[in-house]
Amino acid sequence: MRLIEGKVAIVTGASSGIGRAAATLFAAHGAAVVLVARRQDRLNQLVGEIVESGGQAMAVAGDVTDEHTHREAVTIAQSAFGGLDIAFNNAGTVGAMSPLAEMELQQWSDVLATNLTAAFLGARAQIPAMQARGAGTLIFTGSFVGTSAGLPGMAAYGAAKAGLMGLVRGITADYSATGIRANALLPGGTATEMAGDAEQRQWAAGLHAMKRIAEPEEVAQAALFLASDMSSFVTGSALWADGGNAAVKI
Repeated sequence: MRLIEGKVAIVTGASSGIGRAAATLFAAHGAAVVLVARRQDRLNQLVGEIVESGGQAMAVAGDVTDEHTHREAVTIAQSAFGGLDIAFNNAGTVGAMSPLAEMELQQWSDVLATNLTAAFLGARAQIPAMQARGAGTLIFTGSFVGTSAGLPGMAAYGAAKAGLMGLVRGITADYSATGIRANALLPGGTATEMAGDAEQRQWAAGLHAMKRIAEPEEVAQAALFLASDMSSFVTGSALWADGGNAAVKI
């Protein structure tokens, strides 16, 4: 069964990792996808793969901290595919890592801009397009960092990811009665470019009850649940997809 047949989805951070896996999975389940990331060459490659597999995809190369990027993605979703139903605001960055008192203001600002302000900019552009369709679902990629645990040198990242839950709850309060849902997806360690080298990945695996980190496709499956009507009464919540990471810290 194709869970989001005929839907239109925006996926940010689509050129690699969780975003790439989600874009591929969404397309396989029948959605037309608008792919957003900075790396045009990788986006073009993914568009080609999706189209070759019988799906529909278009790309927007741009910085998610620029509101124009989000407006362009929504415009393409509407003009090329007829509207917008799903937005997976997934782009993020760890940024510069250092103890808080040693962090420059610009480093702090850059991390919050990519992880939190970009989510606001995305939602602000996406919600009116969803209202025009009468319903929609927004998904934001959070993290166990800042929600169930803090990690050394990651105060800015943790603060930004924790802030996404405030954004999710605010959207829920403002728009649930109009058919728009908003949820956060909270992965544990995942085998992406951000996961570091083999030693770092092994260390991260030890934080999880399952004693491993996720493959991007596993997190993408959780995003698909939130994107589909299988989660039709789920909004304002956080879905842990973390291999038991949070469970063994509470």
